Amino acid sequence: MLQQLKDWARQLKREISALYLAARDPRTPLPAKCVAVAVVAYALSPIDLIPDFIPVLGYLDDIIIVPLGVIVAVRLVPKDLMQAFRDTAAAQTALKKSWIAAGLIVACWAAIGWTFVMWLY
Repeated sequence: MLQQLKDWARQLKREISALYLAARDPRTPLPAKCVAVAVVAYALSPIDLIPDFIPVLGYLDDIIIVPLGVIVAVRLVPKDLMQAFRDTAAAQTALKKSWIAAGLIVACWAAIGWTFVMWLY
């Protein structure tokens, strides 16, 4: 079972790399690009929407949100293009954490916090 989880995580990582390539390719439809950018940015961000130190909920985003986002994005990309991106991703090295994506997540948290403060005020 542990080996299956490792294989699944490796496959998920490869899909995220392929989606990164899809988001940058001009042949990818705009809706697919938008979803792919959001998924890749969230997956590569060193900051989670739900911090990992929160029991149970902290890891749910990594276990549920990222894979569901990948599934949606992959379905939006044409199959022949996605296969080409997968082949390219398999040949490339691993992606690094994105500090731009981290900034976007921090901006989202700041907007939520500001909205909450304004609501309380």
